Amino acid sequence: MKILVAEDDLVSRRLLETRLSKWGYHATSASNGEEAWICLQQEDAPHLAILDWMMPGMDGLEVCRNVRARGGEPYTYIILLTAKDSKDDVILGLEAGADDYLTKPVNTHELEVRLRAGRRIVDLQSEIIRAREELRIQATHDALTGLWNRAAIRDILCRQIARVRREGAPLCISIADIDHFKDINDTLGHGTGDIVLREVAQRLSAAVRQYDFIGRYGGEEFLVVLPGCDENIAQKQAERMRASLSERPFLLPEGSSSVAVTVSLGVSALVDSDTMDVENLLHAADKALYLAKGEGRNCVRVASRRE
Repeated sequence: MKILVAEDDLVSRRLLETRLSKWGYHATSASNGEEAWICLQQEDAPHLAILDWMMPGMDGLEVCRNVRARGGEPYTYIILLTAKDSKDDVILGLEAGADDYLTKPVNTHELEVRLRAGRRIVDLQSEIIRAREELRIQATHDALTGLWNRAAIRDILCRQIARVRREGAPLCISIADIDHFKDINDTLGHGTGDIVLREVAQRLSAAVRQYDFIGRYGGEEFLVVLPGCDENIAQKQAERMRASLSERPFLLPEGSSSVAVTVSLGVSALVDSDTMDVENLLHAADKALYLAKGEGRNCVRVASRRE
């Protein structure tokens, strides 16, 4: 684990670095408070820090206060080193944001034990962050395809409409529906249907722009939010998505067979952001989708502005 050692005395700093290396830490050094603060602001900053209280310029207390004022995650566990040992000094150090406090000369065994305690806290917080992120992903993403789920993609669409109302940029959506998907499930089984859904999700994701949003909207329906697109651009984008599926068949497990998969797509544009809402936009795309289905499938249709 990386650890920051901020100590203005070169000999003391070298001794600490040597000891920490023997304990399995990768030490990053700073000779003053300014260097320590710069180091702790880096994206890959150490999550453990040993700070000397008395340093030229910015002292250890100020570094502590800056770290705590910044907040955010992950947490930085700070041990403050000082020759001051009065109760008032201890309180002052802890109030500044230090997690622990050791007086000089430092007892190496005591430092090792306290670092282990700090490491346990840092590791525990990392586990909590990881678990929370997994829960967030589960709550916002479709388990089968990994795309945004229905609730999340609708929320994204709501936020994009609000952005359009502020900035006046164009916005379109596209609803893609797999053609004859029930036949795939009925003839090849639901396991194959799941394989098809995952592959459709991957191909559609590869066909959209980096800043577009795509979610699984229903069983075999996908909603794509296209910021900055007018109807012409959105139609071309929908054609690329359609072609990404129809241009080659889907290989089934072990390459034993393949299945042809196509989609129909309906496109609608946010014509009037003052009166048009999420439901209007989705309804218009749905009507265009049903038109595409009725005209033979595997095609794109754009909603009429009169809808």
